[in-house]
Amino acid sequence: MIKITMFSSAETVPGQGVGSAYRELVNLLTARFKDSFKLRFNSLARADVSHYHTIDFWFYLNTFLPGRGQKVGYVHFLPETLDGSILLHWPVKNIFYWYVMAFYKRMDHIVVVNPTFIEKLVALGVKRDKITYIPNFVTKTQFHPLPLEQKQTLRQQFGIGQEAFVVLGVGQIQERKGIWDFIALARENPQWTFVWVGGFSFGSITAGYDELKKVLADPPANLKFPGIVDRAVINGYYNVADVFLLPSYSELFPMSALEAFSTGTPTVLRDLDLYRAIIDGYYLPAKDKADMQQELATLATDSDLRQRLSEQALAASERYSADYVAGIWQKFYTEQAALGKR
Repeated sequence: MIKITMFSSAETVPGQGVGSAYRELVNLLTARFKDSFKLRFNSLARADVSHYHTIDFWFYLNTFLPGRGQKVGYVHFLPETLDGSILLHWPVKNIFYWYVMAFYKRMDHIVVVNPTFIEKLVALGVKRDKITYIPNFVTKTQFHPLPLEQKQTLRQQFGIGQEAFVVLGVGQIQERKGIWDFIALARENPQWTFVWVGGFSFGSITAGYDELKKVLADPPANLKFPGIVDRAVINGYYNVADVFLLPSYSELFPMSALEAFSTGTPTVLRDLDLYRAIIDGYYLPAKDKADMQQELATLATDSDLRQRLSEQALAASERYSADYVAGIWQKFYTEQAALGKR
């Protein structure tokens, strides 16, 4: 049996996609490979593979201890993707960005969730043969379409009109997520209902924190901020939405888009290169707020288009399902454990 230690603090701060990806993987391995993999969590016991999901400093220090086996790092972000998320000033910013790459280079192997980051990591000094692409995924038991009657009940529970056209956004409230475009669209379209599920996971160091707090304190009448909700509840929000809109300027592999796909929710995303590499054809791209306005206006009146996009979303969810990704992780951990014993 292969001994795998998961090092992570991803779930200590709620509402992060990193935490969702971590929980999905742990649940997958626990359910499907309990006879092949023995999982430990934040343990210094001897392991065949140590998988580092977050870059905590004490995790970095323990990579120098014996018994770690093959050290695997999970790349959920690069230094450039932190811009617009948190406010760090020089020299703290430079030191932290240096540390991020020092952590990744300390690994024996790293996993990226988007293939477009391979070249960027190579340019930053990581050897190409030490990088593997494994996509994120979501489970159908957690995210799935609900029957109409249940959707109607949830709309009443969430304080949303039964006839309302609902635009949903999910993610941390920060400028990188394109939250200002979402707010502007709500202000410019009082005939629709906008809901943003998420909160300030980084607290007061969030970029734009003070101004965003003012909006949350007094939002437009058609814009709801339910805050960070439990994973058992978020499936309901996807199901009551007519459209999922993620106006983010920078992502690796957005868990929220996969969750929307799994519920069959028509999806509009900002037109980013990294999306084209992994989910092209399953969503409507929009290059800016004006494009988002046009796509939403079309979807609000075209039920046939919403149905086609729903079908495309469900097709994408099969491509990035637990069934598909499970075999990739099984092969990867088995190979890494063998390398660690050399």
